[in-house]
Amino acid sequence: MPVISRIASMALRVAELVFAAVVIGNISSYLHQRQRGSNLPLARFIYVDIIAGLSILLALLWLLPFASGFFHWPIDLLLSLAWFAAFAILINWISNHSTCGGNTLGFTGTSTGTSTGTSGGLGCGRWRAAESFSFLSAMFWLISALLGLWFIHRERSKRVRADGARADVAVNTRGPWYRRSQV
Repeated sequence: MPVISRIASMALRVAELVFAAVVIGNISSYLHQRQRGSNLPLARFIYVDIIAGLSILLALLWLLPFASGFFHWPIDLLLSLAWFAAFAILINWISNHSTCGGNTLGFTGTSTGTSTGTSGGLGCGRWRAAESFSFLSAMFWLISALLGLWFIHRERSKRVRADGARADVAVNTRGPWYRRSQV
């Protein structure tokens, strides 16, 4: 079973890497097209770029075979929350400043996704790709966190069962202070 969870973890890391690369490519293209001295607030896009860059770095680092990827679930959870915030930032920006139509996810028939007259010169399709891949990245980081948490819980329960089976040795199987008492 550990082989399946490790393969799943590596597949999730590769997907997280690809999703972050798509988002950083689209948002960096927008930032590059903006002229210097613009009075538009660009901090939201810099935040999205930083989260995408950090995701690329950590996904590459945790793809290494000697890295214990399952023990990084708290960082995966934090990155998932950061990606959800980036998704919300992009949705807010696009719904307020885009000419792609009222619905930014493309469920209305108002835009074909090929318009280049949107805010900043990016087409509707590129904005939608950035927001879609930021949501997918958030979900995959969350799934990675849940997989890591499940793996850690499963390994701890195996260890407790193995230690509890030995009746000749007195073993303290009591967990940390936040675990439920067995009494």
